[in-house]
Amino acid sequence: MSTNIFTRMKDSISADLHTMMDKKEQKNPIAALNHYLRQSEQEKEKVRKLIDRQYKLKEEFAREYMKAQDLADKRLKQAQIADRAQEEEMHEFALKEHEEYQSRADRMKASREEAITQLENLEQKYEEMKHRLKDMHLRRMELMGRENIAKANHQINRVVDESPEKPFSKFEEMEQYIENLEYRVNSSYYQSTFDNKIAAIEKKLDEKEIN
Repeated sequence: MSTNIFTRMKDSISADLHTMMDKKEQKNPIAALNHYLRQSEQEKEKVRKLIDRQYKLKEEFAREYMKAQDLADKRLKQAQIADRAQEEEMHEFALKEHEEYQSRADRMKASREEAITQLENLEQKYEEMKHRLKDMHLRRMELMGRENIAKANHQINRVVDESPEKPFSKFEEMEQYIENLEYRVNSSYYQSTFDNKIAAIEKKLDEKEIN
């Protein structure tokens, strides 16, 4: 019973998570794509490390094969020497050792060949994976370019098309504001100089009367 409850809770949480991710993708698909690409790059790095490990295993198999084969050849030669010397016990020991080392050498050789085949398959799939990721990055750039153009056109349309009269009315308001400002400045200047002008005229009139 408790297991069923736990399973239902897990399924419910999983469903909620998927719903949330779907909404996120609908709201911001570029961000969702970036997240997916980051995850894919991490997976690619994991595969690269596995390939490096496979290279090391292949070299290990090769070293173990060479060691086992050298020992097998050495014991076979020793068995032949013991046989010529009619040393039966030593001959049997050398033959038994030769069989052990030769079996190990054959196993390491087969493992190395299998590792090479697996490595070639891994490298091929890894190259395909890199090409797919590169194509996805290029697709993302194309989508981002289209998104930028769409947003720019949307902003332009808001300014130009949303209210055709609004931009011109703004210019007219600005012109009216400048005219009013110029009038106030000119009026203030005229008022400030009026007294001086009247005083100068009065002085000239007084001088004429005296003369």
